[in-house]
Amino acid sequence: RGREVGFHVSTQAGVVRMTERHLHHDPPLAAEVEALRRDARETFTAGLPADVRASAAAMIAVAGTATSMTAIDQALEPYDPARVHGAQVTREACEAILARLAAMTEDERRHVPGLHPDRAPSIVAGAVFLSEAMAVFGLDATEVSEHDILYGVALDAAA
Repeated sequence: RGREVGFHVSTQAGVVRMTERHLHHDPPLAAEVEALRRDARETFTAGLPADVRASAAAMIAVAGTATSMTAIDQALEPYDPARVHGAQVTREACEAILARLAAMTEDERRHVPGLHPDRAPSIVAGAVFLSEAMAVFGLDATEVSEHDILYGVALDAAA
């Protein structure tokens, strides 16, 4: 709140780890995606107290998954950071993109407009994470930032 951090946590959840743990077929089986979804939800709810989850009024998502989902949602080809930074991506859009990506092979995902080919192996897990994070916080959308967390730390240090 303001400039005060009231709570923070780092969960042991990452898209590569969760991909390796849950997605064993190409394209992944629906049961594999659902197991990944349950694991993400349980990880988030275990690490985030209910009062913290309930108090969230907004979400800013950073890094590759968030920017990729926004670029896919806008079908950006070529990628345009100016159209991604500050854009909103909805949970509904994430779920639609997730369904589409999970039905594709990794090779097919490499050709999706807006998705960098190097993200094709882990974007299904990333889409699950982003959607589940919004669900856990009871939010329908997130703002996407081209900047990462360290950018904020640098701005704070410069001030």
